[in-house]
Amino acid sequence: QKDDDIEEGDLPEHKRPPAPIDFSKIDPGKPESILKLTKKGKTLMMFVTVSGDPTEKETEEITSLWQGSLFNANYDVQRFIVGSNRAIFMLRDGGYAWEIKDFLINQERCADVTLEGQVYPGKGAKEGEKVKNKTKPEKAKKKKDAEKNSKGIKEDNRATNQRDDL
Repeated sequence: QKDDDIEEGDLPEHKRPPAPIDFSKIDPGKPESILKLTKKGKTLMMFVTVSGDPTEKETEEITSLWQGSLFNANYDVQRFIVGSNRAIFMLRDGGYAWEIKDFLINQERCADVTLEGQVYPGKGAKEGEKVKNKTKPEKAKKKKDAEKNSKGIKEDNRATNQRDDL
């Protein structure tokens, strides 16, 4: 072995071989169990929205309390404020993401948590927004718009059978 070879643990995450998945632990009735096992050991980010109309400073304080509580429960979480009421929680081990999500949605000021494209409403969500486990509406809307645009382009770019004389 050469001295300049990098050990497996020191490789960047995307170059490390994936951890073997024990399929005996997967519950076919719960798709989250599959995600938990596939995200184990990988960095994962979740978006958290603070309810009400907080200032960026209030969001900083509230999410700091949540981060402290998670730290006390031995969860390694980094927090980044991305808006007046939004923050990103970055986890070194994505296998714990669903436990952290469960903690966050039970907080009074948590409007919702977005994890792997799923939006989970929190205690602080307005009654009309508490639709359990909905997908992001923006993604569905973008797909529909893209389909409409592609159909329109195909129809507009067809060659005509008639030949125009100049």
